[in-house]
Amino acid sequence: MAKLIRDFKVLNNTKITQDYFILELVSPEKLQNLMPGQFVQVRIDGSRETFLRRPFSVHDLDYDKNSIKILVQIAGKGTEKMSKLLPGEILNIIYPLGRPFSEPNKGENILLVGGGSGVAPLLFLAKHIKQLEINPDILLGFKSQQRIIETEEFEKYGRVFITTDDGSAGREGLVTEHPLLLKGKYDRIYCCGPEAMMKAVVSLAKSRNIFCEVSLEHLMACGIGICLCCIVKTTRGNICTCTEGPVINANELLW
Repeated sequence: MAKLIRDFKVLNNTKITQDYFILELVSPEKLQNLMPGQFVQVRIDGSRETFLRRPFSVHDLDYDKNSIKILVQIAGKGTEKMSKLLPGEILNIIYPLGRPFSEPNKGENILLVGGGSGVAPLLFLAKHIKQLEINPDILLGFKSQQRIIETEEFEKYGRVFITTDDGSAGREGLVTEHPLLLKGKYDRIYCCGPEAMMKAVVSLAKSRNIFCEVSLEHLMACGIGICLCCIVKTTRGNICTCTEGPVINANELLW
């Protein structure tokens, strides 16, 4: 699929917590087809420190409005600058990038597992799975109640279960300690979050012979396999996360 470089207009910039915000961006022309798990590369103008593009998962999209949403955590000067964008301002992006999640089969039991900012690609995935007439279970982990994001949106597409490290909401502990992962009967698990969390989920999935895909969260300067800064070791050798991922079958990862 051809990669496009386009100026998108900011429709909304919605702050959802102290550290997170959602940008809704409108395409100047018919929106290219995008699949859950794919990402965009965003150019952040006006600063020497932000000359490299930043990758962001497609959090949601609306073909009727010709818009996409990206969920952003403020983690540095680039994302801080993005948090101040106003409606009507322009953001240049390259899209569509990366390999998406594989499609589940009708009748399969599906579990989505996300942690922190790793919930970003899973909302679009949950929406897509719901359109396939599958009701997924969605397990989301956060540090505390104050860090919980987007649960009301996820509830539109499946049953949502929450864990918090401190027990301030949902079940206390890690997602990997939740009975859904330990005892739930699933055909597929889709996962995104901190690497330690994903490794633990992959280990559990393998031990129970459950198909599992993860969306890797790596720095990507180019997004098209040129800079080689997002290399990951797999059973197929070294691959670029941006072109051969970010979604990768867990069995291919040397974890």
